[in-house]
Amino acid sequence: MWRVPQLPAPWRQSYDPAHHWLLSALWAALPLIVLLVAMAVLHIKGHLAALAGVAAALVIALAVFQMPMRLALLASGLGAAYGLFPVCWIVFPVLFLYQLTVRAGRFTLLQECLTGVTPDSRLQLLLIAFAFGAFFEGTGGFGAPVAVCGSILIGLGFSPLEAAGLSLLANTAPVAFGALGIPIVALHGVTGLDTLVLSRVIGRLLAPFCVLIPFWLICAFAGFRAMIEVWPAILVAGATYGVTLLLISTFHGPWLADIAASTLTICALIAFFRLWKPKRILNPARQEVTHIPLTTSIPSAAVIRRAIMPWVVLALCVVFWGVPYFAQWIDSATTMLIPIHGLHQMVLRMPPAVTSPAAEPAIFNLNLLSATGTGIFVAGILAGFFMRLQLRDIADVFLQTLISMRFTIITISALMAIGFLARYSGMDATLGLAFARTGAFYPFFGTLIGWLGTASTGSDTSSNVLFGSLQKLTAQQLGISPYLMTSANSTGGVMGKMIAPQSIVVATTATNQYGSEGTILRFVFLHSLALACLMGLLVSLVAHWPLLTRLFLY
Repeated sequence: MWRVPQLPAPWRQSYDPAHHWLLSALWAALPLIVLLVAMAVLHIKGHLAALAGVAAALVIALAVFQMPMRLALLASGLGAAYGLFPVCWIVFPVLFLYQLTVRAGRFTLLQECLTGVTPDSRLQLLLIAFAFGAFFEGTGGFGAPVAVCGSILIGLGFSPLEAAGLSLLANTAPVAFGALGIPIVALHGVTGLDTLVLSRVIGRLLAPFCVLIPFWLICAFAGFRAMIEVWPAILVAGATYGVTLLLISTFHGPWLADIAASTLTICALIAFFRLWKPKRILNPARQEVTHIPLTTSIPSAAVIRRAIMPWVVLALCVVFWGVPYFAQWIDSATTMLIPIHGLHQMVLRMPPAVTSPAAEPAIFNLNLLSATGTGIFVAGILAGFFMRLQLRDIADVFLQTLISMRFTIITISALMAIGFLARYSGMDATLGLAFARTGAFYPFFGTLIGWLGTASTGSDTSSNVLFGSLQKLTAQQLGISPYLMTSANSTGGVMGKMIAPQSIVVATTATNQYGSEGTILRFVFLHSLALACLMGLLVSLVAHWPLLTRLFLY
C-alpha cells in the first residue's frame, strides 16, 4: 500500500550560531550588506543585486544557521511567490493604469491641470509628491505612490532621478496607514493588541512628522532659503494632514486615515494656492521664472474632470474592494489557502524570540479576486473604456507594461525571497535580539528594528509581522508599554520605506531609470536614517518621560 512519506521533526531555530551575539548578528546582516553594497557602491542593477542577496542569504542560512536545505529552498520559493502575488500584482496594475492615461492623453491633461494650480515647482512637489502620494498610499500602497507621482513630476519638468528620489522621500508618514490600514491590522494580528489603541498611538507618534516631512522634502529639493519662502504653504499641508490623521486614527481607526487626511490636504492646498503666491516662482531646475506662460491659468471644471476621472475610478474601486463585507464575501467564495507541504509548521520559533516554542505557518494566500491589485486592475480596465480606448489599445498597453516590468518582477521576487528566508532561518530574530540587548536604550534601537525590517522587506506590513511579537515580548521584559514598542516598530518602519530596494526598483521602473538604483539609494539613505533616529528619540522620550507617556499612550 502506498503511504505518504513521513516528514522529519520540526527544525528549531538558533539565534546565536556563532556563539557570540555580535558575531551572529553580523552574519545575519550579511545578506542585506551584500544587497546594499551591490546597489549603492558597485552600481549593479537591481535584479542582479537582489539575486546576489538571495545567494548570500542561502549560504548564511545553510552554513551558519544550519537550516536544512529543503526548508531554505521552500522558504525562498514562498517568498518569491509572495513577491509575485500580491506585491507585483499591486505595482503592475498601477503602472498599467498610468500607461493607459498616457495612451489616452489624459496624463498630459493632468499635468496641465497641476501646472495650472501653481507654476512653482516647490508647491507642485508639495501637492503631488506629498498630498497626492499620501492618497495613493492610502488606497493601494506597495509602490503605487512612487510610481504615479514620479511619472507626474517628470512630466512637469523634474529630472527623472530627482523625481524618483523626492517621491520616495515624500512617501514616508502615510506608510503606517497605507493600503487601508493593512500594516496596523497585521500588527494586531501578530500581537493580539487592540487595533484602535495601536492606531491611536501610531497616529500620535507620526503627527509631528506629518508636519516635519513636508519642510524636509522642500529643503532637500531647493535648499533652506527656498523652503522658508514657501513656509506658509508647507505648514498648511503638514498641519492639515497631521491633524486629520491624528483625529481619524484616534476616533475611527487605521482604515481611512490616509485617504481622509490626503483628500483634505489636497483641497486645502488648492484653495490656499488661490489666495497666496510665493514672491519668487521657481522651475524644476530651481531657477527663478520671471515670465509665467499663459498656459498656467486655472483650467476649467470640465478639463479637470477629464484629467482626474481615471484616478477617481481608481479610488472608488480600491475603496470598494476594501469594504469588509465585500472583501469577506469574495474571500469566502474564491480564496484558496495553500499550505506549503514540507515548510508549514516545520520551523519552530524558540525563546527568547517568543515566550514558548511556536511553529511558523507557511500558507500561501491566493485571494486573487479580493486582492487590492485586482481592484486596481478593474479600475484600469474601466478607466480605459471611459477614456474611449479600443480593446486592442488596452491589450497593447497591458503587454507593453508587462515587458517594461520584467526586471522589476525578478527583483521584487528575489527581495521577498530574502525576507522570507530571513524569517524562517531566524536571521531576523537574531538581529532583533541584538538590538534588544541595549536595555534602557531599547526604545531607540527598537525603533530601528522596525526601520531595518521595512528597509529589508520593502513593506511596513511585513516588518510588523516579522518583529511585532518580538517588540511586544521585549517591552514586557523591560517594563515598557508593549503598545509603545509595537507602534514604534511601525513608525520606525515608515522611515525605512524610502530605502527599501523594492521601492527603489519601482521608482526607477516608473521613471524609466532602471539601472540607477544605486544613485537613488545614495540620495535617500541619509534622509531615511536621520528620520528614523528622530523617531527613535521621540519614542525614547515617550518611554522614559512620564508626562509624554501619559500624552501619547492614554
